[in-house]
Amino acid sequence: MGVWDELTGQAEAIAVFTAAAAASSTDSSMTHAWLITGPPGSGRSNLAYAFATALLSSGADDEATARQVAARTHPDLGVLSTERVIISIDEVRQLVSTSQFSPSVGRYRVMIIEDADRMSERTSNVLLKALEEPPPRTVWILCAPSEADLIPTIRSRVRSVRLRVPSIDEVADLISRRDSVDLPTATRAAREAQSHIGMAHRLATNDEARARRQQTLQIALGIRSVGDAVRAAATLLELAGDDAKAITEERDAEERESALRSLGIEPGGTIPPALRVQLKNLEEDQKRRATRSLRDGLDRIMVDLLSLYRDVLLLQLGATVEPINLSIEPQLIAASERSTPPETLATMDAIATARRRIDGNVSPALALEAMLISATRKESVR
Repeated sequence: MGVWDELTGQAEAIAVFTAAAAASSTDSSMTHAWLITGPPGSGRSNLAYAFATALLSSGADDEATARQVAARTHPDLGVLSTERVIISIDEVRQLVSTSQFSPSVGRYRVMIIEDADRMSERTSNVLLKALEEPPPRTVWILCAPSEADLIPTIRSRVRSVRLRVPSIDEVADLISRRDSVDLPTATRAAREAQSHIGMAHRLATNDEARARRQQTLQIALGIRSVGDAVRAAATLLELAGDDAKAITEERDAEERESALRSLGIEPGGTIPPALRVQLKNLEEDQKRRATRSLRDGLDRIMVDLLSLYRDVLLLQLGATVEPINLSIEPQLIAASERSTPPETLATMDAIATARRRIDGNVSPALALEAMLISATRKESVR
């Protein structure tokens, strides 16, 4: 499998990076700092690692390098990928420090920062110094949703490559081919994920994820009163928590087992007091990851709800566009008849407001309650 084979819908960006990887360091096609932007699920990180593989490979079919990059173990690859809400200044300082070393086995030393938009201005300024005076054979690859998510001084020192949203058919073909999923299932997953590659993979391969999404939509469609809205908010918060646990619990257990093994402690053995601090630090990291995972789960729920009301609004306006939630089209038609387009738009605005509030650390339960009350249907008043 080639380095670019798991990417889809990004032919223009791939052409840019292919030319850069094949160019010499003095060629205009190549530069020392790149910024890959695009909507969530467009494949920013996948493209960054594919480009890194091409830069670090000694030939067109260097499978050993591809495996090392995939495992994040290549000696000339530095990666900063946080699962916290923000990237800490110490993490960036450490990456900047390692970026100063010369390549040990390849042409370049490649440094990747996923979610570069999670850096504060102070942290960004630490990175800025490295971008202003980089070693001659160090290449930086940053990933973020948009250029506006980074400070202007960093934007001025990177070459930006914008990714587009791949089509449903492109994502479905990738999921079907890569994950051995039948095409109808992959197509439904791609449509309901709105071409988000990672979420499409999860919906296509995880029965529980599909069930949680379906339950989210049914809860919203069943709201008729303020009481329903309050109960629905509690249920959605529980669903988001279950989704977060499903993603993090298995990984947490693997990390703890690996840490114990590296410290020479047998499973079930007593942890010496001198080593408890290291495990406590691991547990703190896992708690921070759980916080971000819960936020991500809540945001996925609200994106799904937006897709629901988008479908309802299009039906109310008579638009001939295929619904995202095609599998529940009869319920969408019924919902479109219970409200007016202005009311549906107001509900969508409330969902957008709830996303901003949760991002600003408002209590998720309160934000969800306020959001869902706006979706209350008072049919008896009509």
